[in-house]
Amino acid sequence: MTPATARPVPRPPLPWRGARYRLIAPNSPTAPGIVREFLGTLLRATGHPGLVEDGRLCVSEVVTNAYCHTRSPLVRVDVTVNPRRVTVYVTDDEPAALPWRAHTEHVPCGEHGRGLVLVEALAARWGTRANGDPVPRSKSVWFTLETAP
Repeated sequence: MTPATARPVPRPPLPWRGARYRLIAPNSPTAPGIVREFLGTLLRATGHPGLVEDGRLCVSEVVTNAYCHTRSPLVRVDVTVNPRRVTVYVTDDEPAALPWRAHTEHVPCGEHGRGLVLVEALAARWGTRANGDPVPRSKSVWFTLETAP
């Protein structure tokens, strides 16, 4: 009898349809602010003013996590924009530990530990993925914001 193995859960790729944009920034204390401004400007310029504040907050939280929890020299931000949705991938070069969202009841009252809780609350979808096969070389945290129908 052949042993059964679980198939990995498919990871969502960047959407094929839409305009693509990329920003590569040094993984430094200034990166969250620079990326936040980049995404805000991009969303206003591409006709998504209603997504600006949620997008800025989500990308700032994810880039801050990369800065605080990795030693990756660079952070890459890939954005795909189409008329209905915006998908953002934040990639760093430390695939070892994929980030996880603490359950809301376990989130401390302090300033730390709520980034992915906020992303989950604001995004239509979000997730993580290790990049590279068979040995991961980087990881991405992604989220999708959708316009109201």
